[in-house]
Amino acid sequence: MSIALSERVGYNACITFLMNEQSQKHISADTPAIEIEPKEKGFFREMVEFALIALIIVVPFRIFIAQPYIVNGASMDPTFATGDYLIVDQLSYRFSTPERGSVLIFKYPKDPSWYFIKRVIGLPLETVEINDGVITIKNGAHPEGFVLNEPYIEFAKVEDSTITLKADEYFAVGDNRLGSADSRMWGPVPSYDIVGRPILQILPFKKLGLLPGDKTSLLNTVK
Repeated sequence: MSIALSERVGYNACITFLMNEQSQKHISADTPAIEIEPKEKGFFREMVEFALIALIIVVPFRIFIAQPYIVNGASMDPTFATGDYLIVDQLSYRFSTPERGSVLIFKYPKDPSWYFIKRVIGLPLETVEINDGVITIKNGAHPEGFVLNEPYIEFAKVEDSTITLKADEYFAVGDNRLGSADSRMWGPVPSYDIVGRPILQILPFKKLGLLPGDKTSLLNTVK
């Protein structure tokens, strides 16, 4: 089972401020200049201010915008493997909806303390039919259905099932169809459980790139 777990190593925020800017004033030649020595802040006070500024910047960023996750498990093989380090965009799906073929990070509907990584196959109000492992999608635009082209699947599973999704549900499955517990087993993913999508893969370095694993252009091409 592939699980995206929040990394427990904190950020090392490095923020530099230029605080001792000199100010110049024009004074009359008859007026003696008065020099004022800048009052130096104590080391402890500067550290406290630095920590507060870091918290103000980093905490909202991690809660609302993006944060790192590490993949654990084999359900998304060969797309992702254990140890893959991903930066997950948590903001985009507040203003848009997932597309077919996109990689999704979401809370496990049966236990929200777990985070899963899967691929979106079925969209709201669609019917997903699986016959001998081949997935057919039926919707308003294609009432007769169309077969998904999934050349990235290396571990197929021969199975049969049919489900019709509600207006706020998504059908998400692992790329490793033989070794993934997903919507085929425990049902659709409600929209309120969606966390975000991987926007950047950092590790391993050979897989460094933007929108890792995204197959939206492939799966939205109907033949």
